[in-house]
Amino acid sequence: QVQLVESGGGLVQPGGSLRLSCAASGSIFSIYAMGWYRQAPGKQRDMVAVISSGGNTNYADSVKGRFTISRDNAKNTVYLQMNSLKPEDTAVYYCNAHQVYRGDYWGQGTQVTVSS
Repeated sequence: QVQLVESGGGLVQPGGSLRLSCAASGSIFSIYAMGWYRQAPGKQRDMVAVISSGGNTNYADSVKGRFTISRDNAKNTVYLQMNSLKPEDTAVYYCNAHQVYRGDYWGQGTQVTVSS
């Protein structure tokens, strides 16, 4: 079992920045691939960024060059630094932990709203 708690969401103006954090507990954090997903109203949940247990990263095309995912295994935490935010980035952002033999776990989500 893995428990995930996101924080750092909020209201920001277009062009601004936010940093999301996801704190994990309950299992061996370092063996999990970690990811950030988002879901806007009326839309499906989409991958934003993922980072493997070895530190390899992958991003959705819409956020490349603006968002950065990172992890601190000593703190059992994964981060999403979001810069140059756009109104279309508005969504609930979810943290995910994935391990092929142990399954998938999700956080409760944190709201990000980009608006002037």
